[in-house]
Amino acid sequence: MKRLLDVTTWPAGRMLALLALTAFLWPAGDASAQGVTTGGIAGIVVDGQKQPVAGAGVMAVHEPSGTRYEAVTNEQGRFQMIGMRVGGPYTVTIFHQGAGLAFEPTVQENVTVNLGVASDLQFTVRGIAVTEEVTVVGQSDPVFSSDRTGAATAIDQAAIQVLPTINRRIDDITRLSPQAGGGGTFAGQDNRLNNITVDGSYFNNSFGLAGQPGDRTGVAPISLYAIEQVQVSVAPFDVRQGNFVGAGVNTVTRSGTNQFRGSFYHQFRDESLVGTEAKSLPVNPGTFEFRNTGGWASGPIWRNRSFFFGNVEDEKLKEPGTTFRANLGGEPAAGGVTRVLASDLQQLSSVLQNRFSYDT
Repeated sequence: MKRLLDVTTWPAGRMLALLALTAFLWPAGDASAQGVTTGGIAGIVVDGQKQPVAGAGVMAVHEPSGTRYEAVTNEQGRFQMIGMRVGGPYTVTIFHQGAGLAFEPTVQENVTVNLGVASDLQFTVRGIAVTEEVTVVGQSDPVFSSDRTGAATAIDQAAIQVLPTINRRIDDITRLSPQAGGGGTFAGQDNRLNNITVDGSYFNNSFGLAGQPGDRTGVAPISLYAIEQVQVSVAPFDVRQGNFVGAGVNTVTRSGTNQFRGSFYHQFRDESLVGTEAKSLPVNPGTFEFRNTGGWASGPIWRNRSFFFGNVEDEKLKEPGTTFRANLGGEPAAGGVTRVLASDLQQLSSVLQNRFSYDT
């Protein structure tokens, strides 16, 4: 008879370690969603005579995390690195390897990788010695140039931090797109015709009542502090982006770096911070109170290899159901005054109180 493993007598620490190992090794299911979660760097390397340099080594280092990406230039002196972590800054170095033109290393710093597109770079290297002569005839094709990616707008994490926002939701960011309209619409289409993805997974309202996540509750399901970059695509050339008529709103979340970092924040708003007049007409905002308290932390798990990022928020909004006032009788129904008579509401309130002990 086989003896079963009894884990009921294990210490709590050993149980947690077992659960963590099981979650890490559990095979991932087939992903049916589509989306782009990375970017890339493309470019060309030429010498002082504007001739392409073939066989040059290219290394891009994501400075905050130490992640490295490498490539080699082809016969036209071009290189491309894909599947790169968005954001930056990156340091890109061109170095000599193998036979051919020997040259001094050339570096470009503060390079940013945007979501779903390739950042174009151009390097001119200075030769040291020529060991063999190579003649290459190259021709660039503007149709497949990396800068032709369709109508798209990318907003990185640095811009998200400084952009003004009231409700802390994604539509305060996506309105930077020239095709954006009110209520999360793009190119004149209903917001339910957008395709919203987070880290490549669909994040739409499948019930069809609202197009933006959080529309029914008024609360952002993902904090803006946890977003690395947002891309709004209206007519992308990339066949991986589709399933929309309005726009594809592609979002990737943040990750950690080689440094331990964190932040705590508290935001608040009440009636004293809003206006009470619009075009000489009085506006009653009512008595309300909004506050949002949260924080985030990030850092390395294994330097240059794996990282963590966590964010938590607690949001509360207390406000009246309506700021309209009942009609006292003979008043015009305009502004914040309704057609409903106050006497009728008082009568209804009395009935509910006397018969059902319900205080309105």
